[in-house]
Amino acid sequence: MGELGRIHQLIIPVFGYSMTFNLEVILMTWIAFLVIVALGFLTVRKRGMVPESMQVFGELLVSNLYKLTEDALDKEMAKKYGPLICALFLFLLVSNWLGIVPHLDEPTKDLNTPLSFGLMGFVIAHVAGIRKKGFKNYASEYFQPIFFMAPLNIIGEAAKIVSISFRLFGNIMGGSIIILVVSYLTYGILLPPFLYAFFGMFVGTIQAFVFTMLTVVYISVQVK
Repeated sequence: MGELGRIHQLIIPVFGYSMTFNLEVILMTWIAFLVIVALGFLTVRKRGMVPESMQVFGELLVSNLYKLTEDALDKEMAKKYGPLICALFLFLLVSNWLGIVPHLDEPTKDLNTPLSFGLMGFVIAHVAGIRKKGFKNYASEYFQPIFFMAPLNIIGEAAKIVSISFRLFGNIMGGSIIILVVSYLTYGILLPPFLYAFFGMFVGTIQAFVFTMLTVVYISVQVK
C-alpha cells in the first residue's frame, strides 16, 4: 500500500525557492506523446482511396470531433479550434488508457495535468471571446444583469477551471486507488482485470470526452 504515497521528484533550487517536478508524470506524459505520434504515423502511412483499418479509425475520429466542434461553434471557427480539440481528446484518451498497461500510470491522476489543461482551455476561451466581441463588450458582460454582480461572475468563470480539472482528476485518481486497494485485498487475481477495463477504458474514455466537450462549450459560450 506504500505505492499510494510514493512520488519520485526532482527538486531544483532557483533563487532561494524550490521547483519540484514529478518525474513519473513527466515520463508518462512523454510516453503518451510518443504513442500519439506513432498512431498518427500508422494512420497516414498507407493512405489511399480504399482506406485500411487505421486510416478509417483516424478519419472517423477526426471527422466526428470536427463535427462536434462545428456544431458548438461554427464552420469557420471549427477550422481554427478543431485541431486543438482533436489533440486534446487524443492526449487525454491515451493518458487515461496508460494505466491499463503494467508498470505505467495515467499522467491525468496527477492534479497538475488536468489543471494545466483546464487553465489552457480557460485562457483560450477568453482570448477567443475578446477577439470576437472586443474587450469593451467582453468586459461589460461581467456587469450583467447588475454592475455589482461582477465579482460573482468572475468567481463563476474561475470556478469552471476547478470544476473541469477536479472532475477528471477525481475520476482517474479514484479509479486508481480502488484498483490498488482491491488488488491488495484479492492478491491481484480476481476483480482487478475487470476494474482495469472499467476504469481504464470505459471511465477513461468518458472522462476524456467530457473534458474535451466542456472545453468546446466554454469556448462557444465566450464567442457567442
